[in-house]
Amino acid sequence: MANSPPVSLPTSDHAVWNRVLTLHTYVERELALALQRRHGIGLSEYRSLEHLQHSATSELRMQDLADKVGLGQSSVTRLVGRLETAGFAFKDLCPSDKRGVYAVITDEGRQRYQAARATYAEVLSSALNTFTADPALGPTVQALRAAQG
Repeated sequence: MANSPPVSLPTSDHAVWNRVLTLHTYVERELALALQRRHGIGLSEYRSLEHLQHSATSELRMQDLADKVGLGQSSVTRLVGRLETAGFAFKDLCPSDKRGVYAVITDEGRQRYQAARATYAEVLSSALNTFTADPALGPTVQALRAAQG
């Protein structure tokens, strides 16, 4: 492997990926600002509440939550600590494995998630619509939306 030539993305793939990253950066910034201003939560907190809300048991192992939100173990521990301080979630030990720790959404966490959901949807749609007329990014937005169908 050490003697392998450097791998480079074909120009078209590289260009597409850069467009996706540009969209991602802009949309994430808009979502984070709106959620913080209107609901007092960050984007990772919102996504954690969303995953907990949609879990069949209203709880997830900390490692599973970390995987779903895209954070490391220590980062998700701090995130759940913030949710716990705010009253939106709490940590619980697994009854069959005392080493297993779960994050559990509270009623207050459900309410905050429900309140923030409309903001998230509105800002996401608006942020994507910002680029629909852009000659470089418009087709990317259209392709992403078409992929849902």
